[in-house]
Amino acid sequence: MHSNNRKYFWNIVLILTVTVIAMYFALRDNFKEIMHALGQINFFSLLAILAWGLTINIVIGVGLMFLGRRYQKRYSLQDGIIVAFVGTFFAGITPSSTGGQFGQVYVLKKQGINMSDGVSLLWADFIIYQTTMMIYVTVLFILRFSHYVNLNAWFWIVFGGYLINIVVIVGLYTIALFPKLYIKLCRWAVNVLGKMHLIKDPEHKMKQWVAKMTSFTGEVKLLSQDKRLIIQLMLVNFVRLTLYYALPYAVALALGIRLNFGQFVDTLALSSFVTMANCFVPLPGASGGTEVFFTMLFSGLFGPLTGAVLLLWRFSSYYLPVIAGALVFMVFKNHEDAKEDQAASLAAKGQGIAPPMPPVGQVHEIEKVRPLQPDEVKELVPPKTSSKVDLNSKPSR
Repeated sequence: MHSNNRKYFWNIVLILTVTVIAMYFALRDNFKEIMHALGQINFFSLLAILAWGLTINIVIGVGLMFLGRRYQKRYSLQDGIIVAFVGTFFAGITPSSTGGQFGQVYVLKKQGINMSDGVSLLWADFIIYQTTMMIYVTVLFILRFSHYVNLNAWFWIVFGGYLINIVVIVGLYTIALFPKLYIKLCRWAVNVLGKMHLIKDPEHKMKQWVAKMTSFTGEVKLLSQDKRLIIQLMLVNFVRLTLYYALPYAVALALGIRLNFGQFVDTLALSSFVTMANCFVPLPGASGGTEVFFTMLFSGLFGPLTGAVLLLWRFSSYYLPVIAGALVFMVFKNHEDAKEDQAASLAAKGQGIAPPMPPVGQVHEIEKVRPLQPDEVKELVPPKTSSKVDLNSKPSR
C-alpha cells in the first residue's frame, strides 16, 4: 500500500512538472493577451465551464448505472457516478490510464457487485465506449480530413493514433469471435517470452490471460443479446463524447472569441484529433503531449487566445475531475471503513465477547441495599405447619 501511495505521489509530481513546462511554452508568446482574456471572463460563464467537466463524469455514471442494474436491480445513479469519478481519478494519475479499472473494481465490490461481475461490467463499458468513439471520430474524419490533411503536419500523428484505435477495436471483436485462436496465440507468446526470461511465471501469466479473455468473450456474447442496453449505452456515450469534444468551443465563446456553427464542427473534429494523438503519450493524463497537440491543432482556429482556451479546457476536463475523483474516493472509502468497523463491533457483541475492562483506578459506585424491617421479614417467612401425623385417621376414598 505504501509503495502504491509513493508511486501515485511521484506520478502527480510528474504530471504537474510536465504540465507546467508545456503550459509555459503554450502561453509565453501571448501571455498578456491571454491573462487579459482570462481576467475579463464572466463569473457565471466560468462556473458553467467548470461544471461542464464534472457533468461529463455524471454522464459516464449514467452508463455505469445501466450496466450495474444487470447485476443489481436497485443499482442507483449515485453508485454509478461514484464509480465514474473514482475511475477518472485513478486513470488520471497512472500511465496510459491503466489504474482506472482497478479503482472501479474496488468500488463495485464494495457496492455489492463481485469482482468477476465488476470486471465484466467494465469490459462492456469499454467495448461500447470504444465502438461509439470510433464511429464518431470516423464521421469527423470524413467531414474534415481533406480540410486538415494539408494544413498541419501534426495531422499525420493524429491519423496514426486513429489507426491504433481502429486496430484495438477490430482486435477486441476478433477476440470475441475467435477466442480459441487467440488463446493459442497467447500460449505461444507466453512460451516465447518465458524462454527469453521476460516472464517469471509463464504458467500463471497464461492462466491470467485466459481468464481475462474468457471473461471478455462471455461479456460480449451476453451484451450482444441485449439490443436495448446497447442502444442506451451508445446514446450515453454519444452525449459524453459530444460534451468532451465541444468543451473548447464553449470556452472560446466564454472568452469572447467569435465562432460560427461550421467552426463548431471543426472544434469537434480537432478535439477528437487531440484524443487520437494522445495514444503516443504514455504519461499520466497524457500530460505534456495533450497541451502540445492542442496548441498545434487549435492555433489556426483560436489564434493568439489558444493558450487561454487550453488553460480553461484542460482544468475543466482533466484537473478538476481528477481532484473531484480523489475527494469522492476518500469520502467513499472512509464511509465503507466506518461501516465495516460498525459491522465488526456488532458481530463481536453477537458472539458474546466481553466488553473491555474499565481503566485501572476507575471508581464504581456500589448501590447501597436498605435493610429489611421486621414486618417485611414476617411476610417473607412461610407459615409453620404441624409435623405430627394422626395414625387413627382413615384415608379418604
